[in-house]
Amino acid sequence: MKLKLSKRGDYVVRSALCLAGGYGAPNPTKLRQVSVEMGVPRTFVSQILGDLVQAGIATSFFGAKGGYRLTRPPGEITLLEVVEAGEGPLESDTCVLGDDPCQWESVCPMHETWSAATAAMRAELAATTLATLLERDRAITAGEYHVVGHRHETVETVEVRDTVHVARPVERITERLNGSGGWLIEHLDAARDDAESILLRVGPGESGWLTKTVAVRLGDPVQTPEGVAIPLRWEATGPSGLFPRLVGTLQVAELDAERSELTIAGRYRPPLGRAGHALDDAVMTRLARSTIRSFLRRLADALESD
Repeated sequence: MKLKLSKRGDYVVRSALCLAGGYGAPNPTKLRQVSVEMGVPRTFVSQILGDLVQAGIATSFFGAKGGYRLTRPPGEITLLEVVEAGEGPLESDTCVLGDDPCQWESVCPMHETWSAATAAMRAELAATTLATLLERDRAITAGEYHVVGHRHETVETVEVRDTVHVARPVERITERLNGSGGWLIEHLDAARDDAESILLRVGPGESGWLTKTVAVRLGDPVQTPEGVAIPLRWEATGPSGLFPRLVGTLQVAELDAERSELTIAGRYRPPLGRAGHALDDAVMTRLARSTIRSFLRRLADALESD
């Protein structure tokens, strides 16, 4: 017997982790954002989030700015709560060697050992919070988390950095960027369309081989010596199983009273190529830079037209 989560339990943990990442954000996390960022099927994501609501871990909001939010800080929600929201109670009320309840008059020889093992697992899950998982997830994404003896396949990413000037003051730009990044989706879709001529050579041979669903998350602005830094993350879905993703920072710096400089810096993971193979270095670099350049141009146009 292998110790593993069911598919539902897997999705519940992923969804809770996504809500933990959005805790404290101005707006609740959308269904689509959970689906795209965590790979939860769209037809299933509302049921999964419903499990978290029923368990008292999350709450839902309706309306244009509706979505889901944790009921408590991530540091106060244990992994045990989350797992049992999807799997049900981890303590069985039946005998491990049969289908009947364990009774002292007919106790099985496995009872004490199995009970101790179950208690140890529950204790470990109860000692781990969503905040711990979120910290690990961010370290893994940044390539800074390593577990001795754990083998995993390395996913190649490209370091990107590009800059564009915008005829708007810093205050206007940061005000427009504050909050949800949903309005940026159309500009990201268009940027990926601009880069599709590169993908045609390494994809299945026809345009549109990537879907156009993109989740965008903008973090809270942070004042730096160079200006204002806004954490930026986006991820798209696609049929290949390895989706385009960028994790980085959008820096806004003042040039003068009416002009600002926008800089995107981070790491970009392009999609897989033909038949699920990784792109060669030259194509990966060209694709990443083309996508970032196109996105920055479109973002500058959008900000100047506001």
